[in-house]
Amino acid sequence: MKNIFDANLDNIKKAAEVIKQGGLVAMPTETVYGLGANVFDAKAVASIFEAKGRPAFNPLISHVENIDYLYEYAKTDDRVIALAKKYWPGPITFVLNRKDDNPALDLVCAGLKTITVRMPNHKIALELIKQAGVPIAAPSANASGSISPTTAMHVYESLGNKVDMILDGGQCNVGVESTILDLTGKNMVLLRPGGITKEELEEFTNEEVLVTSKSPDLPKSPGQLLSHYAPNIPLYMNQNNRNQDNQALIGFGNMECDYNLSKTKDLKEAAANLFAYMKAADKSGKFKSIAVASIPLDGLGTAINDRLTRASYKK
Repeated sequence: MKNIFDANLDNIKKAAEVIKQGGLVAMPTETVYGLGANVFDAKAVASIFEAKGRPAFNPLISHVENIDYLYEYAKTDDRVIALAKKYWPGPITFVLNRKDDNPALDLVCAGLKTITVRMPNHKIALELIKQAGVPIAAPSANASGSISPTTAMHVYESLGNKVDMILDGGQCNVGVESTILDLTGKNMVLLRPGGITKEELEEFTNEEVLVTSKSPDLPKSPGQLLSHYAPNIPLYMNQNNRNQDNQALIGFGNMECDYNLSKTKDLKEAAANLFAYMKAADKSGKFKSIAVASIPLDGLGTAINDRLTRASYKK
C-alpha cells in the first residue's frame, strides 16, 4: 500500500517531517495505532477529526517523548514530575493545567484550560515524537465508531489515504487502556482506571486518590456538562447578523463580521479557529454577547455545531 511504510529510522524521519508540515501520521503504540498531528498546529488537529469523522471535538491526548516537553505547555510541580519519572513511559495519562492561553492548543484541548498528556511505551512512537520535536496529538487511527486498529493494515482499511503516512510497527500489544489521573487540584482524582491502579498511586505518593463522580452534573472528565464550553457572555447560534447592541459576530463565508471562521467556508479552517475566536470575543471587553453564523451540518460542521450547542446552552 502506497502510504504504509516500514518503521525504520529513515521512514520515521520522513514521517516527522510530515508532522512538522501539518500532515497526519499513524503510529503504533503499546495499545493501538494512533492518528498523530502536531499539537501546536490547530489545522492539523482539525484534520484528525475530519479523517476520523469524529462527531465532537473531544480533548485529545498529547503524546510526549521526554518529561521536558511538559514545561513547554503544562503547569508542573514536584508531584507531577515524580509521577512522570516513576511511571513514564507507561500506561498512565495526566490531566494538567495549561501553562498559558496559547490559542494554538485550543482545539487539541477542546477549549479547556487543561491538557491531557502521556508518554507511550513504544520505541517507534517515542522516536517519531523525538524526531518531530513537538508533542503529537493522537486518538486511535480509525474511523469514528469502528474497531480500534492494532496493525498498519487495520489503519489503511479504516482510513485509507486520509493518512499521509502509516508507520508499520507490526501488531500492537493490546492491553488495558491507560489510567487517567487528574493532577489539576490539591487532590489527585482518578478519571479512568487502567494499567496503574489507585492503590499503586496511593502507595507511591502517600496521598489519597479520589475517584471521579459519575454524576453528569459534577463532571471531572472533559466535555460532559452541556454548558462546559460556554463563554462568560451569552452565545447565540445560527445568527448571520447582529441582533443586539454590543454583540460580536463570528462569521462564516463572505460576510461582514468581527471574526471570520473561514471566508472560503473551509470547515477545517473553521474548526481550527473556533475556540480561539470564541475566547477572543469573550475576553475583549467590548461585547455583551456573541452571535455565530450558521455552520452546515456536514463533516466537521457536525462537530462545530456540537460545541456551539454546548457553548450556547442555558439552564
